[in-house]
Amino acid sequence: MRRGELRERARAAAATGTGSAALPAGPVAEPASVVVERRVEWTDTDAAGHYHHSTVVRWVEAAEAVLLHRLGLSHLFGSTPRVHFEADYRARLWFGDAVRTELKVTKVGTASLHYAFTVRGAQGGEAATGRMIIAHSAAHATGSTPWPEDVRELLGAAGPQQPELLTTAQASGGTPCASQS
Repeated sequence: MRRGELRERARAAAATGTGSAALPAGPVAEPASVVVERRVEWTDTDAAGHYHHSTVVRWVEAAEAVLLHRLGLSHLFGSTPRVHFEADYRARLWFGDAVRTELKVTKVGTASLHYAFTVRGAQGGEAATGRMIIAHSAAHATGSTPWPEDVRELLGAAGPQQPELLTTAQASGGTPCASQS
């Protein structure tokens, strides 16, 4: 793949409405990032009635999927194993709550990629923060492999991507259960 082709793919996706907002014409200094909204589903909750800790992994990976799609990098699925995940849980979220996951690339290594994330509840307060590290492992490789240079460049400098937000009707639904105490 020629240098810069992925950046052009992201611009084309933005122009057709299938991807990110248009990238600036000049050099971009900010790493790739995205905001994704979801709702706490019934299956996301535990016996205490609030979200289960494992749900954060799913929200973060959903944000990662949106980010890679926006950048035209969906072909990376299957070649990016997770090598580290950590989270600090700060607040409860309940069934039906709107949740906003902010995911940002913090480092693009030779064969690794570091993300930082923040999960926020409807009022904007932090519910969870953390980081995830993935490795690049080309198909049929027995270990990690270097990122292609154009992929490294795009992940490190694409800037904020178009968010994936709940619609007004979805966002105003509120908690479908009685209020939690």
